[in-house]
Amino acid sequence: MFEGMRAIAAGAVALSAVLLFSQDAGSGKAMAAQSKETAAARSPHAAQLDAEKRPITAGGFVKNGPVVFEDASDRAGLTKWAHRMGTAAKTYLVETKGSGIGLIDYDNDGWLDIYVVNGSTFDALDGKEMPPHAALFHNNHDGTFTDVAAKAGVTNDRWGMGVAIADFDNDGWPDIYVTNWGKNRLYRNNHDGTFTDVAEKAGVALGNWSSGATWGDYDGDGRLDLFVAGYLHFDREHLPVAEQGGVRNGFCMFRGAPVACGPRGLKGEPDHLFHNNGDGTFTDVSEKAGVADKAGYYGLGAVFADVNNDGRVDLLVGNDSTPNYLYLNNGDGTFRDVSYDSGFAVSGDGKEVASMGLAVGDYENNGLLDVFDTTFSDSEKPLYRNDGDGGFTDVSDQVGLGEGLVPFLNWGDAFIDYDNDGWKDLLMSNGHVYPEADRYAWGTSWRQRPMLFRNVDGKRFAPIPAVEGTGLADVIAGRGMVVGDLFNDGKIDAVINVMDGHPVLLKNVSDDKNHWLELRLVGGAKSPRDAVGTTVYVPANGMRQREDVLSGGSYLSTNDPRPHFGLGQATKVEDIEIHWPSGRVEHFTAPGVDRIVTIREGAGKDRD
Repeated sequence: MFEGMRAIAAGAVALSAVLLFSQDAGSGKAMAAQSKETAAARSPHAAQLDAEKRPITAGGFVKNGPVVFEDASDRAGLTKWAHRMGTAAKTYLVETKGSGIGLIDYDNDGWLDIYVVNGSTFDALDGKEMPPHAALFHNNHDGTFTDVAAKAGVTNDRWGMGVAIADFDNDGWPDIYVTNWGKNRLYRNNHDGTFTDVAEKAGVALGNWSSGATWGDYDGDGRLDLFVAGYLHFDREHLPVAEQGGVRNGFCMFRGAPVACGPRGLKGEPDHLFHNNGDGTFTDVSEKAGVADKAGYYGLGAVFADVNNDGRVDLLVGNDSTPNYLYLNNGDGTFRDVSYDSGFAVSGDGKEVASMGLAVGDYENNGLLDVFDTTFSDSEKPLYRNDGDGGFTDVSDQVGLGEGLVPFLNWGDAFIDYDNDGWKDLLMSNGHVYPEADRYAWGTSWRQRPMLFRNVDGKRFAPIPAVEGTGLADVIAGRGMVVGDLFNDGKIDAVINVMDGHPVLLKNVSDDKNHWLELRLVGGAKSPRDAVGTTVYVPANGMRQREDVLSGGSYLSTNDPRPHFGLGQATKVEDIEIHWPSGRVEHFTAPGVDRIVTIREGAGKDRD
């Protein structure tokens, strides 16, 4: 069945990305010699160019329009640090993926700091040069940030991929889990501005190639467990290279050009679920729980979230070039695989997609979590609407997220109410994996601009134009992306980790005058201390919004953990309904709007 599905999807999927491909190196050389026009014609989609004949991915700018984001990267001090992953040629798959990013208030001062994962190089792994360091940007409360990674002991110095942030030991201080090509790290917060890597002692170091990670209390014991998606087994001694026969992998061509080999034909790395033992150690329960990925798919995006509203976190895994996973929590320490039955495994037209990042949120304000899935260029980007019956329907075309997104290669994604009108909008970071995109008439580009879509009453998404000189007009090789209120002003900002470049801070400067409410949640004795897994409902302005506290998601990243509610013109919130991970449901009243409110489990009024 899966093989048949792969055959159907061969033209549209894959970080392997092969609309046309050679089965051996010899034919690859012949195909690479073909003209630009012939190569471009092989796309199943017509090239989208702007008025200046630029690919729409790097153009389509307007001179006037609503300004939502300004690029505040330089003013914030983020341009002094740079991401690095492999060489500029991107010969190998491991050099193309980029890295994630996480928002964390590591020093508990009430302001979000930024952890930016870095990559590495083969020379660094061989000791021939200094390894690229990760960054921990401390928020100075004045619009600027200072990199304190070395002082904090979180530079990683390995081939970094993703980051999942949560308080795994319930001590009130957030910790950092970093996935790598190589062993992973678990940085435990020492409460003094420093961290200690306890991954080996905790039993979660793994090895080879880990990707997306997510924290969640799947068994309801009040302690956060850890899921780590495995990508593929990448062997330096047998590297798959275009035009070489060391490893048989025909997926080394894109529109007639030799490129870095994608994952197809290579061995997938298994997924792992680690149960938190409560003593600083974890036990691998992947097989017992039923989430070990025996099919050997190529995992990237991963997030624990309650998609069927039974009070237990379920598990979503976005797989590259292979079907996605949706595991529903049985409540007994196991999960059941409903990937195909639910409709989440493939897109609406029955194709596997090259899933990168997963955005989770209730865009219709109907109390159900929907999922947006970023994918490769020349491919649709599914928006899985939650139908409330354990199933999902891909509605991307119906809501305006169809053909216009096809040229873009998307990575990080998030539902974000940028104008605080109460409707969740959609933001995504973009960038190609092949530098060759700038040398051929493919109708796409290596660097691409971010995209923002405004949610129109939960019925459709309308593109916000990229005004020249603003953040949406940044043409960058975007990868991981996070969203959050970096300046505690009620405006949701974004930070993008840029391949071989500096992070981009998109500061929200929307001129709306809408009100807002933000919550800092503290779990009680039977819930995780940082309230990961909590669901919050707020009725206001004629609608009932839902927000969830999640760790993981987007592309290898972790967003602001504070639920944020745009209130429109509403000036009061009469009820805050909180469903804690312990199963307790409480109601609270807000002391006012346009503020951040701390709420502790057990201090509210229990549901009757």
